[in-house]
Amino acid sequence: MSLSAVAFIHRFGSTLNAHLHFHCVFIDGVFDAATTGGIIFTVATGVDANAIAKVQAQVRRRLLRVFVRRGLLPRDDARAMGPWAHGGGFAVDGSVRIEAADRAGRERLLRYCARPPFALDRLRELDPERLLDEGTKPGPGGGGPLLLTPLELIDRLAALVPPPRIHRHRYFGVLAPNSPWRAAVTAPALAATTTPPAPNPEPAAEPAHRRAARYAWALLLARIDAVFSLRCSLCGAEMRIIAFITDGPTVRDILDHLGEPTAPPRIAPARGPPRWEATGAAHDPSADPLLQSAPAFEFDQRLSW
Repeated sequence: MSLSAVAFIHRFGSTLNAHLHFHCVFIDGVFDAATTGGIIFTVATGVDANAIAKVQAQVRRRLLRVFVRRGLLPRDDARAMGPWAHGGGFAVDGSVRIEAADRAGRERLLRYCARPPFALDRLRELDPERLLDEGTKPGPGGGGPLLLTPLELIDRLAALVPPPRIHRHRYFGVLAPNSPWRAAVTAPALAATTTPPAPNPEPAAEPAHRRAARYAWALLLARIDAVFSLRCSLCGAEMRIIAFITDGPTVRDILDHLGEPTAPPRIAPARGPPRWEATGAAHDPSADPLLQSAPAFEFDQRLSW
């Protein structure tokens, strides 16, 4: 007999503060091997507020013992925290329940549990010295949006980086990777996803910050190749990007049509820096064909990303 659960380890709160907690998604029942072969599922009963309170008390006792055993908490402090009111600093909420046939609701729940510390579309730059995180939840003081400087944002994010080689998502019971029942339990879900996909809708308009990144990409190419790729070679006017193609076969067909090479250039061997500057000799471009010439236009190093 085995249960099944997925645990999401969160190190952050709604205001980018350090707040270690867990989001656990359980299948409300147990799996067992049938006498005739296969697996049977038994729905759990009696999961009420009293049962959840017992789980909370048991988790509190076990964690305090672990903290004492590992030297993270003095024994006297752990004994004093035992009878504290309001769960002694521990809280368990089990009020969210998704029906088995509600795949959309289950996906929303899992997306919420697996979310990152903050969403980029909620982060807005007021000026070079102020960033606004337009959070949806009120903070400890009752305020909603969070005003930070760029360095404060980096400081908060650095504190939330998990330790190396530590998984934030854990699978237990029959959902564990090495469970012999995993393939049989997840087979119905795989069969449900084999329905023909719906036609792709029309692509949404590209956000403004993504369009700006395309032009910044063109400036980087100009920095490397000393040629501004968005300047027309015939009239000298600035061109407008109408498509950004990343599909390999399509790019190859376009290059073949234009008569451009499709194979990458030969990698030049490693070399040291040019020696003509160190020796005081005159600049001779033919002596160093790999030396890049100075760009024909000014490149603004203060480009805001």
